[in-house]
Amino acid sequence: MNIHEYQAKTLLKGFGMPVLDGRVARSPDEAVTAARALRAPLVVVKAQIHAGGRGAGHFADDPGGKGGVRLARTPEEAEQAASAMLDHTLVTRQTGPAGRIVRRLYVEAGCDIARELYLSLLVDRACGRIVIVASQEGGMAIEDVAAAAAERILKEPIDPATGLSDYQARNLAARLDLHGKSIRAFTAVLRAAYDAFTALDAAIVEINPLVVTGTGEMVALDAKMSFDDNALFRHPELEELRDENEEDPREREAARHGLAYVGLDGTIGCMVNGAGLAMATMDIIKMEGEEPANFLDVGGGATRERVAAAFRILLSDSKVRGILVNIFGGIMRCDIIAEAIVAASRDTGLHVPLVVRLAGTNVAQGRDILSRSGLRIIPAEDLGDAARKIVAAVRGETTPATGAEGAA
Repeated sequence: MNIHEYQAKTLLKGFGMPVLDGRVARSPDEAVTAARALRAPLVVVKAQIHAGGRGAGHFADDPGGKGGVRLARTPEEAEQAASAMLDHTLVTRQTGPAGRIVRRLYVEAGCDIARELYLSLLVDRACGRIVIVASQEGGMAIEDVAAAAAERILKEPIDPATGLSDYQARNLAARLDLHGKSIRAFTAVLRAAYDAFTALDAAIVEINPLVVTGTGEMVALDAKMSFDDNALFRHPELEELRDENEEDPREREAARHGLAYVGLDGTIGCMVNGAGLAMATMDIIKMEGEEPANFLDVGGGATRERVAAAFRILLSDSKVRGILVNIFGGIMRCDIIAEAIVAASRDTGLHVPLVVRLAGTNVAQGRDILSRSGLRIIPAEDLGDAARKIVAAVRGETTPATGAEGAA
C-alpha cells in the first residue's frame, strides 16, 4: 500500500524526521489559505499522486508547460499554481502516458538548499535484510544514477540481530562527504527512517532529496513510503491513509476477493494458481511473441465465486483479447476448478478465446467437465501448448487442436 508525500512526512515526523511545515489543499482557495498560514517568503505547491518524477512531469492538457511541483512567492501565485494542477492529469515517468488526476496538493514552506542527497531503506531479498541505499546524487531518479555511475550508489545491510548501529550511520555519512554537525544530523535522520520502517512494517522508506541546509542541518524535502499489505492487520491506522483514487479498481476488486492481481499492458489475460507458475506463464507468453495483460494468482483454494470474480476482473480490461488459465491441482482439485471455470464462463458471458491447461489431482475428471460444457474452451496439454494456442487464438490463426472454430 502506497501513501502520499504529506502522509509519509507526518508519519516520519512522529519518529523524529526533520520536515518542513506544510498544509494540504484540495482547492485553490485552500492553497491560498495554506500559503498565508505558512508565512514564508517562498512556498512550494506539490501535486499529490502516487508516483515519482512529479516536478519533471507535465500535464496532459499542457505538455510543454510546468510540472507538478511549482514555486510561489505570493498567495496569488499559489492560487494560480493550484488552479493549473487540481483536477488536471499529471503525466510522469512512473504514471505512464495515462497519467494521474491531481485531487490534492501539498503547500510547503521553502528551504535553503546547500546539497541534495538520496536515502532509502528497503528489503533486499538477495541478502534477506533491510538495506540502506544512499547517494550524493539526490534529487535524481536512483535508477538513472545507477545506470550512469553505479559506484555512486552506497549500500549498507543491517543485521536483524543488532539493528541499525551508530557506526553504520557515521560510516555512511563519511562516504557521503558530510562533516561536523551534518554527520550528527544524518545519524538522526537515518535512525528516524529505520525506526519508522521497522515499527510500521514498511516495504520502502525513501527520502529524495534529503537536503543539507546552509547551516548544516538536514530536512526531508520529499518522502515516499510503501507498506507490506500482509502486515496491515497490525496497523489499522495505516489502512485509513489509503487513497482509493490512486489505486487500480481492478486491483482493489481482486483484493476484496483474496486474489493477487497486478494489471499490465498486454492482450492475454492470465489466471493461474501460484506466484511462481504465474510468472512462468507470463514469461512463456512473451516468448511466443505476445504480452500478458496481468499477473493473477487465484491461490490454492479457488472457489466458484473467486474464479467468477477473476473472470470479471480480466474481462473488465478492454485490452484483453484472450484468456489463458493455467492450473496445477495440488491442494486444489482440477475437477473443482473446471466446474468453476465453466460456471464463471457462463455467468460472465465470456466473449474472448479461452485456453485451459489443467494438471494434477483429478485432471481427467476436470478435462471431461470442460469437454462436456458445450463452451468454446480450448484444451492444452502443457504450458507451451497453452501459450501457443492462446497466441494463435488472439491473432485469429488456426490452432493445432481445434481448427478455426476454436480460435473464433
